[in-house]
Amino acid sequence: MSTIRQSITPPLVAGQRLDRSTFHERYEAMPPNTRAELIGGVVYMPSPLSRDHGSFDIVISTWLGLYWTATPGVEALGNASVLLDDQGEPQPDMLLRILPEHGGQSRDEGDYIGDAPELIVEVSKSSRRIDLGPKFEDYRRTGVREYLVVTIDPAEVRWFVRRDDRLVPLAAGPDGVLRSEVFPGLWLDPTALLANDKPRLFATLNRGLATPEHADFVALLAARRVG
Repeated sequence: MSTIRQSITPPLVAGQRLDRSTFHERYEAMPPNTRAELIGGVVYMPSPLSRDHGSFDIVISTWLGLYWTATPGVEALGNASVLLDDQGEPQPDMLLRILPEHGGQSRDEGDYIGDAPELIVEVSKSSRRIDLGPKFEDYRRTGVREYLVVTIDPAEVRWFVRRDDRLVPLAAGPDGVLRSEVFPGLWLDPTALLANDKPRLFATLNRGLATPEHADFVALLAARRVG
């Protein structure tokens, strides 16, 4: 009589230290709707999201989506797992990347993003310490070029840009507008965002999209296309 032994993948547990391949295998075996991230080699399982977090997610996703629509060669994603390196597999609230076939630094790895996208966005409330701590360090270490953190209570907009191996604060212009260095035309009015002034927020973006710098970037992306 033979005995059939069935292998059972252990569940993820917050606080475990795992390498990314082990984390990924266990994450895929977890029940649907499970949310987990590997940050600095440690498993984090986020708490339920609040209403104000969800509201900021929608507004910022719309802002990024409008830029995506106007800029062939880039891609905006929400809550997509990113396979950074052996210590990191975050699931950022949003990201914007230059597509690999247009010269971007990330790659497609099956159904996931491999390596660091150019811009990552996190909305932080209960996760503030993580997003500005160990997750910030993962993004710095792996080459994310810009990192936008919108915090709730206190309400702040913090945009970081890469300088060599560091992520440093991006300075606003004299008009208070933050302008991406990686994505020309991606303009953000932080005061409008925090005040939920959507007409002003999107009007600022539209001004950015109307600049010659954005038109030049679109042309550059088209010229880089391979395949």
